[in-house]
Amino acid sequence: MTTQQQFYKSLKTLLDKMQLLDQAEMQAKLADFKPAEVHTIQYIGQHIGANVTAIAAGMYVTRGAVSKMTKRLIRRGLIEKYQSVENKKEVYFRLTAAGQEVYEQHEAMDRQHDQRDQVVFDSADPKQVAGTLQFLQAYNDHLDHELQRPKQGD
Repeated sequence: MTTQQQFYKSLKTLLDKMQLLDQAEMQAKLADFKPAEVHTIQYIGQHIGANVTAIAAGMYVTRGAVSKMTKRLIRRGLIEKYQSVENKKEVYFRLTAAGQEVYEQHEAMDRQHDQRDQVVFDSADPKQVAGTLQFLQAYNDHLDHELQRPKQGD
């Protein structure tokens, strides 16, 4: 197995384990919500003035998927749409009180997960963590570049 393959396998295993640990708590505390709904609520809660284009770009999904999701969240009373005084054409989204509750529950869960895993970061060599972060940034930059390239057949 190449280093690249080992990296992919280790990263996938790490993310799968994190998801497995987090999934049980999410199902218990946010049972009425699909993960994509919670993550859309989280994005809107963290980004004031979020519109369909910004949400799609930030979550790496299509604008169509965001449009469908925001309509569902509006129907459920979790977000509302609004227009700014400066730009009446653009539609933005914000959390309702019910959406804010979901957002806060999810943020609290994220803090608990951070605390659960802090022991690993506390015991890690800071230079090793910094090197890993640097590598991940370079890899993300590469993927961003690939996403900007014209697709074959376009």
